[in-house]
Amino acid sequence: MPAKWPAKWKVITALALAEALAMALWFSASSVVPQLVTEWSLDGSQQAWLTMSVQLGFVFGALISAVFSIADRFSSKTLITIATLLGAVFNSSIAFLTPTFAIVILFRFLTGAALAGVYPPGMKVMATWSKKDRGLLIGLLVGALTIGSAAPHLLNALTSITTGAGEGLPPWQTILHIASAAAVLGALITVLFVVDGPLNKLGATFSWRKALSALTDKPTRLANFGYFGHMWEVYAMWTWAPMALIASYTAAGWNLQSARFAGFAVVAIGAIGCLLAGYFADKIGRTRICILSLLISGACSLVVGFTFAAPAALTVITLIWGVAVVADSAQYSAAVSELADPQYVGSALTMQTGIGFLITLVSIGIIPPLLEIFGWRYVFIALAPGPVFGIISMLRLRRLPEAKKMASGAR
Repeated sequence: MPAKWPAKWKVITALALAEALAMALWFSASSVVPQLVTEWSLDGSQQAWLTMSVQLGFVFGALISAVFSIADRFSSKTLITIATLLGAVFNSSIAFLTPTFAIVILFRFLTGAALAGVYPPGMKVMATWSKKDRGLLIGLLVGALTIGSAAPHLLNALTSITTGAGEGLPPWQTILHIASAAAVLGALITVLFVVDGPLNKLGATFSWRKALSALTDKPTRLANFGYFGHMWEVYAMWTWAPMALIASYTAAGWNLQSARFAGFAVVAIGAIGCLLAGYFADKIGRTRICILSLLISGACSLVVGFTFAAPAALTVITLIWGVAVVADSAQYSAAVSELADPQYVGSALTMQTGIGFLITLVSIGIIPPLLEIFGWRYVFIALAPGPVFGIISMLRLRRLPEAKKMASGAR
C-alpha cells in the first residue's frame, strides 16, 4: 500500500467510532417516548412519527444524493462532517426551542435528511479500503451504527439514575443534548482521522441510468430486494421491541430501569451479529449468511409476542432477535458494492438505503393500529413477510452467474 495512505485499521476504527457517535441522533427522540407521552399526551400514531419522520427525512436526503451522484462526486470526509454537524444542530434545536409537536417532526425530518450524508458515505469509505474482507469492514461499520442507534436507550436509563428519577422519567431534553454532543465529537473524529482508501473512485458524472441501475440491473436489484425485506423488519423491531419490554416489565411489576437497559441491549447486541456475519460472509458467502439471518429473525418475529407475559423469556427472545435482525444488513451493502459500477458505488448504496428506509415508514407505522387490535401477543407477526421476501430474493441472486463477484466467488 502506498505510504501516503494512513494505516487501514486506524481509519476504519476512527470511522466506526465517528459513525456510532453520529447515529446516536437517530433514536434520541424515540428513546424518550415515555416522557413525551406524559408531557404532550401523544397517541400511538404520534409516537410512531417520532421515528418515522427521521426515516422520511433520510429517504429524502438519500434519494436527492443518489439522483445527483453526490456521494461519488464529492469528498466522503467532507460530506460526513458537514452532515453530522447539521444533524446535531437540528436534533438539539428540539430541546432548546421546546417547540410544538409539528415542529418536532420537522426537526426530526431534517435530522434524518442530514444522516443520509453520514451512513451511505461511511459505507463507501469502508468499501474503498478492501475487497477481500469488505463484508467484515462494512459489518464493523453497521455494528457501530447499531450501538450508536441503541445509545439513547442507554442514556435514558443512566440519566434516570444520575438525575435521581429512579423509576420515574428523566428529562428528555438532556438525552437530546447528549446525543447531539456525541455527534459533534463524531464530526471532529472524522475531520482528524478519516480518509478514503486506495480503491476510491471519485469524480463520477451525473447519469440517470447509473442512478437507477440499483433497480434496473438484475443482480443489483435482487441484492436490494433482500435488503428491502430485511428493512421491513429491522427498524420496526428496533422502534417497538424496547416499548414492548417496558410494557411487559411494567405489567409484571418488574423494575423499570431494568426494562430501559434491556431495550438498549436488544438493539446494541446486534453489533455482535454484524461482526460475526461479516466475518463468515467473506468466507462462506453473503447469500448464505443473509438467508440464515433472515430465517432466525423471521422465526423470532413469529414467536416473540407469545412471551409478553413472561418478561424474562421476552428478554431472551428479543436478545436473540436483536442479534439476527441486523446481522445481515451490511452484507446487502457489501453485495451492492461488489455488483455495481465501481465509479458509482456511493450512489448505488445511497439509492439502496433510501428505498430501504422508505419501506420502514410502512412497517413502523402499522404497528400502533395493529397493537390496538391484537395486542403485543400477535403484533410482531406482521414483520415476518419481510424475511420471507428477503430469503426468496437471496436464493434467486445466488443462482445468477454474476453472484460470483461477491465474497471472492463464495457468493
